[in-house]
Amino acid sequence: MARTFAARTFPARTFPVWAPDAESVSVEIGGRGRHALHRVDGGWWRLPTPVEAGADALDYGFVVDGAGPYPDPRSRRQPDGVHSLSREWSPTDYAWRDDGWRSDSLVGRVIYELHIGTFTPEGTLDSARERLDHLVDLGVDAVELLPVNAFNGTHGWGYDGVLWFAVHEPYGGPAAYQRFVDACHARGIAVIQDVVYNHLGPSGNYLPVYGPYVSDGRTTWGASVNLDGPRSDEVRRLILDDAAFWLDDMHVDGLRLDAVHALHDTSAEHILEALARQSAGIRERTGRAATLIAESDLNDPRLIRERRRHGYGIDAQWDDDVHHAVHVNLTGETSGYYADFAGPESLVAVFERGFFHDGRYSSFRERHHGRPLDAEMPFTRLVAFSQDHDQIGNRAKGDRLTATLDDGALAVAATLVLLGPFTPMLFMGEEWGATTPWPFFSSHPEPELAEATRTGRIAEFARMGWDPAVVPDPQDPATFESARLRWAERDEPGHARLLSWYRRLIELRGEIPAEARATAVSCVDGVFRFTRGGLRVEAALGSDGLAAAVSSGSRTAASARAGAGSEAEAGSEAEAQPPGVVVAAFGDAVRVSR
Repeated sequence: MARTFAARTFPARTFPVWAPDAESVSVEIGGRGRHALHRVDGGWWRLPTPVEAGADALDYGFVVDGAGPYPDPRSRRQPDGVHSLSREWSPTDYAWRDDGWRSDSLVGRVIYELHIGTFTPEGTLDSARERLDHLVDLGVDAVELLPVNAFNGTHGWGYDGVLWFAVHEPYGGPAAYQRFVDACHARGIAVIQDVVYNHLGPSGNYLPVYGPYVSDGRTTWGASVNLDGPRSDEVRRLILDDAAFWLDDMHVDGLRLDAVHALHDTSAEHILEALARQSAGIRERTGRAATLIAESDLNDPRLIRERRRHGYGIDAQWDDDVHHAVHVNLTGETSGYYADFAGPESLVAVFERGFFHDGRYSSFRERHHGRPLDAEMPFTRLVAFSQDHDQIGNRAKGDRLTATLDDGALAVAATLVLLGPFTPMLFMGEEWGATTPWPFFSSHPEPELAEATRTGRIAEFARMGWDPAVVPDPQDPATFESARLRWAERDEPGHARLLSWYRRLIELRGEIPAEARATAVSCVDGVFRFTRGGLRVEAALGSDGLAAAVSSGSRTAASARAGAGSEAEAGSEAEAQPPGVVVAAFGDAVRVSR
């Protein structure tokens, strides 16, 4: 097939590659020797005539100024790892069965985040496909896969990927990915793919050999991608083409954009706006949602404001403030970035304003942070969760909330996320209170990189006050094995009860208009209350349960808005209302009435 790069179409099997600074470029084809490429306009190189070969896929790599061969920067498959030859692969060879599939915007829908390597004992896309009926029974609308693009080693979180188009071979490669997406769509589940455009991994990143793909800037994880420097147009095109590959060729319904605050771009059209513009076109043409969800800690509404109103046009963003408020009020942890969230006022604030840091002082950052959301902006533009891969995995031991909270408190966390006004996201296994940890793990084959990862992780936690002795060795295979879900837990009595609670909450959420705001938000005597879409929710933040609340008791926290006298009265009035018909309850921890 012809391959379209920038504004060009190159004939099939001419092996085009962008290497603007090279003096010579050749393609080495497995079993067919080395062939010199010719320079064409714009820094591209290709064969003058296509290679004549049969239908079998060819292995190939590029030799740049005599060095190599290196993988294709746009490789679709790396069967022997990121340091080896690429292999031809076309997404059009697969016979899709989802022709009738259409997906509306995923904003406001229930998302389930999972990591292919630890979701099942086998750690593959095909084995994950066999577990999809569990997600159907749970009631989720979309699965969000942690990065699956190729990285060095057998297992890892996926954020050290280096070849954005290639599916990690131990997961099953690109054909298994297509089978997984097809199976999801057959069951009414949309697919969101986590992609990383702000940096590349430390092993197998050969892009600098080819051209100015990275800049002088640095992120926390490595060199910045060149988005706005000299000759950055082709780098931006690479990102846009990769996004189109997942959304169009691989039939994915949305992308989660990793750490967009680390995308350094001063272009007139920010790369995020360019992605949003492209996604809108794909949505219109394919009927798939093409939803873009960003991870950002900026609390800047411009990110999710419409392009016509001079925003970037991203559909939704993760809201760590909701996580922090829920976590602190249930666990009592107030160290580090949790400090500002001490007290139920933080929980009231995020339910009423979306962001906690919306211009107020952040003690962790030692400066004021964020801006208020636009008044008309629905809170479903904010993705909320009580657990996710970062907030669990970046703890010293990778301990889930199950290590800290009892079942009642876990039920409260689920209720606040699933019945709150945000787009809810669950982390794999939390629905049954999985006890398996999810620590940071890696499998770098290079001894020096393995040691740097090991010692760097310990030093990072030491700075945060954690005991280095409790930090698992990320390179120890046992650390990775400990993270695999134990599905047998699901059927044990306590776990089964929590799983039933999650199912009921998702059912109730389906009865509420997606963009309904939370009203009558208050916290009195340790009981957090709000009303949304005709449901009244009461959740105990402390171990004393709902019975601890005195119906006429003193107000310990209510609206956190400045000058909120009328809000306080509304909160007190809500507390005095009769309970109505109870439609769901979890012991003395949560009561939902209508």
